[in-house]
Amino acid sequence: MIDLAIHQDKLKKTVKRCREKNIIIPTFKQMKNPSLIPDVIKNKLKTLGLWDVEPTNLFRITWKNEPVEKGGLFGGVNYIELPSSLTGVDARIMCLVGKWFPTGAHKVGAAFGCLVPRLITGQFDPTSQQAVWPSTGNYCRGGAYDSALLGCDSIAILPEGMSQERFDWLKTVAGEVIPTPGTESNVKEIYDKCHELTNERGSDICIFNQFDEMGNHLWHYSVTGQAMAEILQNSLKEGDRYAGLVVTTGSAGTIAAGDYLKKLYPSSKIAGCEALQCPTLIYNGFGAHRIEGIGDKHVPWVHNVKNTDMIIAIDDEDCMNLLRLFNEESGRKFLSEHGVCNEIVSNLGLVGISGIANIIASIKFAKYYELTGKDVVMTVLTDSADMYRSRIKELREQYGEFTDMDAAVVYASSLAGLKIDHTDELSYYDRKRIHNLKYYTWIEQQGKTVEELNAQWYDDGYWDNIVNSEDSIDKLINEFNDATGLLKELESK
Repeated sequence: MIDLAIHQDKLKKTVKRCREKNIIIPTFKQMKNPSLIPDVIKNKLKTLGLWDVEPTNLFRITWKNEPVEKGGLFGGVNYIELPSSLTGVDARIMCLVGKWFPTGAHKVGAAFGCLVPRLITGQFDPTSQQAVWPSTGNYCRGGAYDSALLGCDSIAILPEGMSQERFDWLKTVAGEVIPTPGTESNVKEIYDKCHELTNERGSDICIFNQFDEMGNHLWHYSVTGQAMAEILQNSLKEGDRYAGLVVTTGSAGTIAAGDYLKKLYPSSKIAGCEALQCPTLIYNGFGAHRIEGIGDKHVPWVHNVKNTDMIIAIDDEDCMNLLRLFNEESGRKFLSEHGVCNEIVSNLGLVGISGIANIIASIKFAKYYELTGKDVVMTVLTDSADMYRSRIKELREQYGEFTDMDAAVVYASSLAGLKIDHTDELSYYDRKRIHNLKYYTWIEQQGKTVEELNAQWYDDGYWDNIVNSEDSIDKLINEFNDATGLLKELESK
């Protein structure tokens, strides 16, 4: 599953490279609990910007960064609770905030979970190979950033139709940036480019595919799941109930946090969400959509579909409408005048397009199950509106200024007027139907085996074996840091 076999020849070169570049690698335990980070590392962070391309920022791959642009250390989990004055439902909707990761999105964590196990085992050689990051946006940004911090050359692959902000920043960090045809839902084109690069460059590259790398599942299960559990432990009052996790599937990494929470709260549910314009899971459909941050037209290999209880499809028109309502002056003015507190209104910039989709899906989830004020729903704001300022400008150019009347119409249609349409509560065989769709992408196209596909469904230990590898990876990280000697040298000064 997560291969931890040691390749000593490459490992020696990697240790030497990391020593030369002053790279110390954090453990999963430190990402979950930054109080375990050595003081010498924290002292270095006090002078660094959140996005600085400096190896010490590896220790900022956590949900607990102090929410400042520079010099911050750590605190509690970054999240906001949405009031019913905004959502229109009584249920408490808790949103983890991704803006306060380096690069402004939590995908640096998923990329870490994929890259580091191969780095510390010598399976990937940063002195001779390029790390390839196929993505529909934030993951290749996170991968390119992690690669830069870890002394690796990188290739970022993403659809040409993604927001300009992504391309502009990638050009400053990645070794190569390769646009592929299409937009958010054109995932196969990304895979095709990976095959083309493999044929051209062979062993000179190493592909880290978030859709099939189990490090993606592990990082979110362990780090994101633990962060959500802490919020619940601090927020649930007597008589309250954690109802479930609601997230757009994308690479299906984040949804692994729901697996973690189900072990703590067995009655809770997991809802996977997707664009109505590309309804792969709910209707076995296809198409293109504008919810940047999720991918479609296939079922990711890392998705534990058997543990998913509901699919919710979101109209991308609602997402684009709310992007304007949350960020245009007249939209925020309207919300304030209609009872949404100023603190929440001022924080709506923390919500990117996929985060808006998650909020919409959480509202539909709460309405479907008729949740009350005693119920808590968890979701994630993967990135912030900072990634989509060009989209807001494009909408303004296309449709004109966002007026007070526009704000009222959008609020009524895309927020207050949300219904429970395009929701599917999954039976055993509904889940199996979705799981079986993996065959066409992963067995026929990508070379996986039917035996492993069946193991994902029938073998109860399959997913446990993945998440139980965390301690082994932490042990190897500690051994790797000991081999470079950097941390011991810092602590001895």
